[in-house]
Amino acid sequence: MDSEEEKDKETPEEEEKDTPDQDSPEEQGDDGDDNADEEIKQDAPADALSKTPEELEEEESEREAEEGEHKPDDDQPEEKKVSKFRQILRRVNIYLLLFLLIIIIGAVITIVSYLNSQQEPPEPNIANQELTDEELRQLATKDVSVGDTSQTLTINGNAVIAGQTLMRGNLNVAGNLHTGGSIQAPSLTISGESNLGSTQINNLEVAQTAAIEGETTAGSLKVSGTSSFGGPMTASQITVTQLVMSGSGILQVPNHVQFTGPTPSRSINSTTLGSGGTASVNGSDTSGTVNINTGNNPKAGCFVEIKFKQPFSKQPRVIVTPIGSAAGSLNFYVNRSPVSFSICSTNAAQANKSFAFDFFVAG
Repeated sequence: MDSEEEKDKETPEEEEKDTPDQDSPEEQGDDGDDNADEEIKQDAPADALSKTPEELEEEESEREAEEGEHKPDDDQPEEKKVSKFRQILRRVNIYLLLFLLIIIIGAVITIVSYLNSQQEPPEPNIANQELTDEELRQLATKDVSVGDTSQTLTINGNAVIAGQTLMRGNLNVAGNLHTGGSIQAPSLTISGESNLGSTQINNLEVAQTAAIEGETTAGSLKVSGTSSFGGPMTASQITVTQLVMSGSGILQVPNHVQFTGPTPSRSINSTTLGSGGTASVNGSDTSGTVNINTGNNPKAGCFVEIKFKQPFSKQPRVIVTPIGSAAGSLNFYVNRSPVSFSICSTNAAQANKSFAFDFFVAG
């Protein structure tokens, strides 16, 4: 309450101060200073009378600090103008510059490598040394080391070496190589063409194509891949797993054809053969003969069953031919399967007779 009364008391006085008096210029100057002080006081907040002097001083210091922040600093120098080069650098992407730099370096390396490859290598400077007659006589009588690895021994005339010669390095022959004897080497590599008159090879492996125009005699020839023969081929024996005639090829066999192989087994029927009757077979799964001996009181039925040593993948074709009049009088027939076939008759055979059947089986 006291503070409000004080505000009311001071209000008329402040109004009188705000009203300018028409005094002399000197008084007006003094009044101007007073008015400036009064404007500063008027800038204070309305509740300034309710605060202590310490709080007013603290607010005043804060206000001056804020005004100082917004006030431009005349002492600081003006910001330097950024050059155009730096402005361009700021706009360009640094990664793009690195990429272009890598491309330029790669192009320079490629050009330098190409130029170096086009240059001819320098010829080695090999020192030459001529041998005197005395030095040649020394070579003929004892072991002598002549020169070093950087020098070359040149012999203008012919040279005959009676003993053995050891080449520790490579042997380069500019002309032809003629040998009166054999050449022994752990391995022989020929990059170009070679003409061999008579060659004995224990083991020959051809990685790519081999063309043989003349006659070739091979003790043993093993081919793991595909082979093609444009002309006739003569061989004492050819063993193949499967022989396929392609296209319109013709297999001509001017001589006899023999079918060999293990003999198949047989199973007889004693009732059909009669008491004491027997049957045997010889030949192979492909062709053979079945011999039958009947006993007493034979019956109609199957005489014998022939079991293949190598079963067929499907039911084969069986051709049976009767041998002898006793076999010709039978009404015989065949039962067949992929594993066996049986020779049978609808009528009983004659007792105590011997006859046979030849057979041919094809898949």
